[in-house]
Amino acid sequence: MSGASPLPALIERFFTERLMHQQHASVHTVASYRDTFRLLLRFASGERRKPPSDLQLREIDAILISAFLDSLETQRSASTRTRNLRLTAIRSFFRFAAFEAPDHSAHIQRVLAIPSKRHDKRIIHFLTRPEIEALLSAPDRTSWLGRRDHVLLLLAIQTGLRLSEVTSLDRSAVVLGAGAHVRCTGKGRKDRCTPLSKHAITILHAWLKEPRRHNAEALFPNVHGGRLSSDAVQHLLSKYVAKARAHCPSLKQKHISPHALRHTAAMELLQAGVDCSVIALWLGHESMGTTQTYLHAHMALKEAALAKVNPVAGRPSGRYRPDDRLLHFLDAL
Repeated sequence: MSGASPLPALIERFFTERLMHQQHASVHTVASYRDTFRLLLRFASGERRKPPSDLQLREIDAILISAFLDSLETQRSASTRTRNLRLTAIRSFFRFAAFEAPDHSAHIQRVLAIPSKRHDKRIIHFLTRPEIEALLSAPDRTSWLGRRDHVLLLLAIQTGLRLSEVTSLDRSAVVLGAGAHVRCTGKGRKDRCTPLSKHAITILHAWLKEPRRHNAEALFPNVHGGRLSSDAVQHLLSKYVAKARAHCPSLKQKHISPHALRHTAAMELLQAGVDCSVIALWLGHESMGTTQTYLHAHMALKEAALAKVNPVAGRPSGRYRPDDRLLHFLDAL
């Protein structure tokens, strides 16, 4: 490719050839990368004083990208995590550009050298058992909407499915026979099956018997038969959390998002003694490191570990207590 590499052509091939055709990226990944480049191109257009379609690859340099990332935090109040996600999308494009425009190698390497920003790990919010019961009691199950929302919340808490996975479920994804489970497609278009508890089986069985709205195939449709949006689920969750707070004051101290329900499922499994490797498979984690964060967040496990440790200046607290003769023998060694 010549020295003046047209950016629009590169970006188009990056999305159509690399992301969609070669990597088979999920719609969520494509949408996230698309939003990143919308923001970047608008920023670059203002900095270079030309329309995005006239920009060249060499004009999107490391200095401009660093300024763009800073603007996300200062002007758009983006979190460090969001900033790093935008940088990941930009790096992916420039790795593609390294093959398509090798004459820009030095320029591309400077962009790829932009470091991610370190950040403090967020506190993981999850529900305790009394808080779970308060939340599940909040929907009015005398109405269709209330029953739908109750089943949705129960399934999210028990399975730990991501929000996008819950909203994309069809009725056919639920298997209630032997080995009852729900089947979903997660990150990286990887299919997985998550087992269902006896209580969830009973609730889902009753829900699937209800007349379908507009012959909807979605497991949790809206009143018009379409799929619930992420915003709709966030809204209904906020509504029920607010209602549950009246009966469970501890909820007032927590920010409960749809992802907190996923954290709750992980914590319930951890509390039950399930191994982290199994939890990773259950939640569809790519890395065990992601699952390990739940160990750090689980205060009850930390307190249980502390109880097994002997006090610094105290007597041993274990179950085995040797007699004085044995102690004397050990002291004499």
